[in-house]
Amino acid sequence: MTVLIFTVAVWAISLIAGFLGSLTGLGGGVVVVPALTLMLGVDIKYAIGASLVSVIATSSGAAAAYVREGFSNVRIGMFLEVATTIGAIAGAWLAAFTSTHVIAIIFGLVLIQSAWQSLFGAHHAGPPTQSDALGARLRLGGDYPDKGKLCHYGVRNVPAGFSLMFGAGVLSGLLGIGSGAVKVIAMDRAMRIPFKVSTTTSNFMIGVTAAASAGVYLSRGYIDPRVAMPVMLGVLAGAFLGSRVLVHAPVRTLRLVFGIVVFAMAVEMILNGLAGKV
Repeated sequence: MTVLIFTVAVWAISLIAGFLGSLTGLGGGVVVVPALTLMLGVDIKYAIGASLVSVIATSSGAAAAYVREGFSNVRIGMFLEVATTIGAIAGAWLAAFTSTHVIAIIFGLVLIQSAWQSLFGAHHAGPPTQSDALGARLRLGGDYPDKGKLCHYGVRNVPAGFSLMFGAGVLSGLLGIGSGAVKVIAMDRAMRIPFKVSTTTSNFMIGVTAAASAGVYLSRGYIDPRVAMPVMLGVLAGAFLGSRVLVHAPVRTLRLVFGIVVFAMAVEMILNGLAGKV
């Protein structure tokens, strides 16, 4: 494969990844890492490094649009970033001492859980009308546009959500996926935040989380510009397209896309990790 064909292939894969990542709050890394590793033979740690760069690009591209449209809850995002940033640094440190086969298997197991919750988990019927005591004290509730009107929502179970966000940060640093899958599940199920607000706020958060762990990968030489540049450009373009679609997309469709994409990639990564191919 020539350098030109490789670059175009990486860009095309990243374009699709960015589109799906923007729609579901995954951040694109969930598609970029296994695609680069399994389809193009890139070492998984270099794929993770490129993915972290793409996650920052996704957050920059999609988050601005979501904030402008009134979907992202900036206050929630900044509060939860305290936990995810600390976790991301810890995860990036652990990655240096973890086998690539083990990383691939952990990657797959985490994503299977996220896919299962999205496809078959019991989701709350609607947003809560008011926050619990801690959510109200921190003023985490907000409004988002839906069918031409503003819908108010509250926030619950803040300690549980904060704890899950630390775990999401660890996974981000270890796997390079932006941990959007875990963040969306944590906000949607634990904190009972509406799904569209969860996905858009996840997009807002993942850039900061990825930046924290990307610095560690950069210092260890795992970010190669020849891979990272086309990944970043592709994901950024895909994220912009996805942000245009999400505003009008039905929630059930988003959950279905989320679950199918994550499950397919999870199975592929586990099988290849067990076989020692990554």
